[in-house]
Amino acid sequence: MKKIHIVILVGIAACIMVLLSFMADLSTYETLASARQKQGKAVTIIAKLDKSSATPIQYDPSKDPNLTTFYVTDSLGNRAQVKYYFEKPFDIEKSDRIVLKGKMKGDVFEITRKDGILIKCPSKYKDDPKAAQNNLSQN
Repeated sequence: MKKIHIVILVGIAACIMVLLSFMADLSTYETLASARQKQGKAVTIIAKLDKSSATPIQYDPSKDPNLTTFYVTDSLGNRAQVKYYFEKPFDIEKSDRIVLKGKMKGDVFEITRKDGILIKCPSKYKDDPKAAQNNLSQN
């Protein structure tokens, strides 16, 4: 075997190893029901903040600054408590949807990574008719 063939084979093996390491980070979107069936495994869920209770978000920085607790419902209507082990995310109350990355432990969805929550807020991207009218009148 020539040296070039050996180098090519080593390069192909390295590419395969890199691809396999990226595949470990890939995840699909789950519902709360399917996340309950995958106890302890990392999953990604798209849900809405459940604002039906009197206090939808519990965060007391004087008691525990690294714990935020709230309830979410998924697209199928399943409800679960979420424990986010960091400070309360900014503008979570205004969110339309929330992407959660974490693990289900019992009936509680736990997020232990700072980047484990992504807030989708459509109000930031909607056109404001008054602002558009003001921009037209200034030009």
